[in-house]
Amino acid sequence: MQTHKYDVVIVGAGGAGMRAALESSTRTRTAVLTKLYPTRSHTGAAQGGMCAALANVEEDNWEWHTFDTVKGGDYLVDQDAAEIMCREAIDAVIDLEKMGLPFNRTPEGKIDQRRFGGHTRNHGEAAVRRSCFAADRTGHMILQTLYQNCVKQGVEFFNEFYVLDLLMNTGADGVERAAGVVAYELATGEIHVFQAKSVVFATGGTGKVFKTTSNAHTLTGDGMGVAFRRGIPLEDMEFFQFHPTGLAGLGILLSEAARGEGGILRNADGERFMERYAPTIKDLAPRDIVARSMANEVREGRGAGPNKDYVLLDLTHLEPAHIDAKLPDITEFARTYLGVEPYTEPVPVYPTAHYAMGGVPTNVETEVLRNNTDVVPGLYAAGEVACVSVHGSNRLGTNSLLDINVFGRRAGIAAAEYAANAAWVELPANPASLVDGMVEGIRGRESGERVADLRRELQETMDRNVQVFRTEASMKEALGVIDELKERYANVVVQDKGRRYNTDLLEAVELGFLIELAEVITLGALARKESRGGHFREDYEARDDVNFMRHTMAYRAPLAGEGFGAESALFADEVRLDYKPVTVTRYQPMERKY
Repeated sequence: MQTHKYDVVIVGAGGAGMRAALESSTRTRTAVLTKLYPTRSHTGAAQGGMCAALANVEEDNWEWHTFDTVKGGDYLVDQDAAEIMCREAIDAVIDLEKMGLPFNRTPEGKIDQRRFGGHTRNHGEAAVRRSCFAADRTGHMILQTLYQNCVKQGVEFFNEFYVLDLLMNTGADGVERAAGVVAYELATGEIHVFQAKSVVFATGGTGKVFKTTSNAHTLTGDGMGVAFRRGIPLEDMEFFQFHPTGLAGLGILLSEAARGEGGILRNADGERFMERYAPTIKDLAPRDIVARSMANEVREGRGAGPNKDYVLLDLTHLEPAHIDAKLPDITEFARTYLGVEPYTEPVPVYPTAHYAMGGVPTNVETEVLRNNTDVVPGLYAAGEVACVSVHGSNRLGTNSLLDINVFGRRAGIAAAEYAANAAWVELPANPASLVDGMVEGIRGRESGERVADLRRELQETMDRNVQVFRTEASMKEALGVIDELKERYANVVVQDKGRRYNTDLLEAVELGFLIELAEVITLGALARKESRGGHFREDYEARDDVNFMRHTMAYRAPLAGEGFGAESALFADEVRLDYKPVTVTRYQPMERKY
């Protein structure tokens, strides 16, 4: 076991983690731990853009952006947080421009902007051009720009260090606070302990809970799972976004930018069916509405293809030169993966699991909450792993790249300022015991269950029972499968017993996080007897502001680290649900019409 000591440790090197590192590393000694090489982080897969009310192309202001965010999130958004994000969005875009990000430009040389789903002018009057973009590679450009600036600034990276435990201990004041993290080095199989005054989680989402997803194989909810096992609650996990336009049968994402540039969704009859569901902004309605509309077209027999199991994204009326200039990547995806030529043929699409609105609860300063009000000193979170709740029950397109930049920056500043004044917290006794027991317990088993079998069963039941449409019966079926998988996971075995780049072992550990988070998602969805945003109950189709205008908080008993052994002990005997109020400042809940 190796031990390291830094003032601030940032876990994750996607957009939020590197934006935090740029702030923290100028103020105090900072280490960034990342499961992947930084430029392979999933921020790079984001295509469409980053919203800010720059008003470069047409009239706009940050208050309209705030309203759209609150309404798009079906009023479960904490409005104080949304106001901060939308107000600071303008500076966030300009900061990236100054760092060298090559945004598309207007003929006058300003940052170009285009339409995106749910973004409107004058509180819903019509669609507005608010998304700043770099073709359909915006996330890739943000990731490269942030990494280049981190290298320029001398940020210390520990690449391919997989963080598997959060260390906490009681300080001199009797309050439990962050003390560091434990990481598994993929290249050597060695365990490293990082002592820190501040810890920032920026580990991304958990889309691999589902089979059909736009998420990379590495998005297994590690940060959420690590925090949850240490007694940190998870907020609003039942709200998962299903992006409307995944390539049918594959889930690979086609950006909303295609519809922002004029793409049209059609059913098998060639009808532009979104005119029936959202007559004002049609194909640019929020993602939850479009995804349900598409699924409903298929369910009612208007789906396209031999099995009538998808709808069509039509770009054929757009000029090929326009498609090549604004949408080069996603059209190439259609050619490569489906053999479809977007110039002349509509592209088969169907909703795909895309984004977790819930996560580790934080306040607007990115401090992690141990309950509804109290913070965990020294612990911060930003990006998709966190729930500050700027997305409520449905995230608007392009608000994720905005979220990671605004709150990543805030996390880096807050963590560094805390570390500058805080005393060191002693590490707990045997700090690596939990990780060592978990890793060696799996590696040392000679026979048992295959990881791939358990993961397939989990993902298939989540796709079948907890996706776009949900019922009490479907979710109880999913919970039955999850309970069985928790028991079977105690016998999971890996064929590779080596230590260097043991991806077999890595997937076994990731599976444990997926099973636990699937249970939290499903329990929260079962208890929420209403439909709101990305959570749609066919047995409770109406939104219920009287009983459910509140955030779900899921709790479990924390693991006892020392003497840890059997993998079955990873899972909670019971997940307890509680609730906390939504912060409302200006916008009272109203009917959600588009």
